[in-house]
Amino acid sequence: MTFTLTRTHWVSVTAVVLALLFAGAATVASAGDGGEARPPRTPAADSAEAGFARDMSVHHQQAVEMSFIVRDRTKDAEVRRLAYDIANTQANQRGMMQGWLDLWGLPKVAMDQEPMEWMGMASHHGGAGQGLMPGMATKAELDRLRAASGRQAEILYLQLMTDHHKGGVHMAHGCVEKCEVPVERQLAQGMVDAQESEIRLMADMLAQRGAKPRG
Repeated sequence: MTFTLTRTHWVSVTAVVLALLFAGAATVASAGDGGEARPPRTPAADSAEAGFARDMSVHHQQAVEMSFIVRDRTKDAEVRRLAYDIANTQANQRGMMQGWLDLWGLPKVAMDQEPMEWMGMASHHGGAGQGLMPGMATKAELDRLRAASGRQAEILYLQLMTDHHKGGVHMAHGCVEKCEVPVERQLAQGMVDAQESEIRLMADMLAQRGAKPRG
């Protein structure tokens, strides 16, 4: 099946290019007067950079999961195209963030930190007390999506993904404000721009189906 390259894809492509430039830019910036390169500053395990990369990787993974679920539960081309765009973009971005953690020599899971701690938040702000980050769907909601089909699945997916994107935008804004690594801050701003656009698109898609966002 052929899919049109959307603006969301361009955000992903831009982020990949920025990631490829990151290592070279860091080396040039760290060169001393004598031309010898100094190792670039590595973010600490409890930094905003590390916290955002870890938490948004988890957040993105659920968006990918929900998108694959709905692609099996509806034949609607518009919803399936949106689900493909979201799954593709967020899987690519997740790979970049996981790659940064590897580059920095930092664990992908922080055993001594709560999700959102880098933002000064506790993870209980999302997920109905299940320790989920903002906007994430609960297990019960994912089970409902798996059991739904047709228009019911489309509406539930659009509602869940709208909530998910709102939480993701909130987290990305946190990195834009707190992260010091330019390429990561730029990726976070790209997430804000793309997901806010998709929130508006999903509101229109819900209205076409006689529904509206949940909150």
